Amino acid sequence: MTQGFIRAAAGAALALSAALGAHAPALAQGKEIRIAHVYSRTGPLEAYGKQTQTGFLMGLDYATGGTMTVAGRKLVVIEKDDQGKPDVGKSLLAAAYGDDKADIAVGPSSSGVALALLPVAEEYKKILLVEPAVADSITGDKWNKYIFRTGRNSSQDAISNAVALDKPGTVIATLAQDYAFGRDGVKAFKDAIKKAKVVHEEYLPTTTTDFTAGAQRLIDKLKDQPGRKVIFIIWAGAGNPFKIADLDLKRYGIEIATGGNILPAMAAYKSLPGMEGATYYYFGIPKNPVNEWLVANHYKQFKTPPDFFTAGGMSAAIAVVEALKKTGGDTTTNKLIKAMEGMSFETPKGRMTFRPEDHQAMQSMYHFKIKVDPAFAWGVPELVREIKPEEMAIPIRNRK
Repeated sequence: MTQGFIRAAAGAALALSAALGAHAPALAQGKEIRIAHVYSRTGPLEAYGKQTQTGFLMGLDYATGGTMTVAGRKLVVIEKDDQGKPDVGKSLLAAAYGDDKADIAVGPSSSGVALALLPVAEEYKKILLVEPAVADSITGDKWNKYIFRTGRNSSQDAISNAVALDKPGTVIATLAQDYAFGRDGVKAFKDAIKKAKVVHEEYLPTTTTDFTAGAQRLIDKLKDQPGRKVIFIIWAGAGNPFKIADLDLKRYGIEIATGGNILPAMAAYKSLPGMEGATYYYFGIPKNPVNEWLVANHYKQFKTPPDFFTAGGMSAAIAVVEALKKTGGDTTTNKLIKAMEGMSFETPKGRMTFRPEDHQAMQSMYHFKIKVDPAFAWGVPELVREIKPEEMAIPIRNRK
């Protein structure tokens, strides 16, 4: 082989690599963006997980105008079933970031699982957008800078419900599940109550199906109290705490109050007309173009209205797409964090804004009163009024 031929071949190779180098940014732009969705496809919160997944995919479709691309890069969703188990969720998120090369992750359904995932996001220095897990500690003392949340937190739930219940002369006992969601919820609710009085906290296992003993303790604490007497329920997943209404609470002048829930759980509300509370979402309440699209398309695809967590999944997807649009499709974590801090975006609930201090989405909540309508299998939450983000003094709890 002549030296001239070798030189010519080397020159051609250099020219080829130079040509490839010139196209490198375009090739990088074409690379897919990988989003891991860790949620309870099975387990105690399966209903929540499936709604979130449906809403998330619908939200990506909506936010990308049906293209499933941002800045010329295809969005790929990698689904992981945490089964509602913290240890399973933790290993799945590590695998998503490490083996699947996920650029960003969304989820999970359970607060217990979410708390196990937070350190994994910090270890891999990748964003975890929490939806719909609620515990305050997620954006509170367990938070790190890689955590954002579109889901509401316990304080938002609690403060909006306090708006409905916090009146002088009202005496309240709480009934909640004995884990992060329930305990953080009660703590936030008590912190938000200024005029009423909380006289008892009842915590029951998440697997409870017989509420008789717990209800009896609640009745004993409330029955001799003067004024308006309320049992405020914070419950998620299986079990029906509203069965306590069968114990003839009216005999003691005791009412039940609670926040919103998924439609199947709100079937129990039909026996509680006039019950007040505050909700994160009900498909008939928000009036905006995003919610109109969601309701119309959900009816078209599934012949049912979108539910509580469908709206949340859609909000998370819109947040991801808006952040990627702001970075021009760049998935570098620090650029995404910079784009997302203080970012406002339109959701089925109207405008949300990620608070820079703890990355919690500030959002409206809805004070409702239950109306019974024979056309619906559930108690219908009629809007009393929208509680805007600026009306709720949501504490910053992350000790940043």
